Amino acid sequence: MAIDVRKHKKKVLDQKPSINLVPFIDILFTILIFLVVTSNFSADVQTDATDDVTQNASGKPNVTDVSGDQEYYVVPVAGLHKVTVNGQDRSDAIAGSAVGVQAKVVDQGEIKIKPGLVEITTPPGVPPEVAVQRPEI
Repeated sequence: MAIDVRKHKKKVLDQKPSINLVPFIDILFTILIFLVVTSNFSADVQTDATDDVTQNASGKPNVTDVSGDQEYYVVPVAGLHKVTVNGQDRSDAIAGSAVGVQAKVVDQGEIKIKPGLVEITTPPGVPPEVAVQRPEI
């Protein structure tokens, strides 16, 4: 009994390759489910409207996340180009769009932050030269 090689060769050459996408889709969904289950989608966003009103009314930045007894706090403002303390220009204290504000001023004074501008009113007894300093960045 002879084997017909030409017939087998023709049969193999006439077959068109096909790609089965079912396993690919199964693996993709498995990876997607794994990523969704293991991801953390929580965000630390204040949604309480009373906190925003209170913060804007006092003019003080939120420094509750900072721990320690620092003498100065760095207040970054995008595009900061002018800092005034009790009406006196202290723009020389700006470094890298940030300014260092004394802790007593943050606690007892008033800070108004506007785009590119910070206006500070110090408590009695704090001179403008002490109220803000150039931060070391």
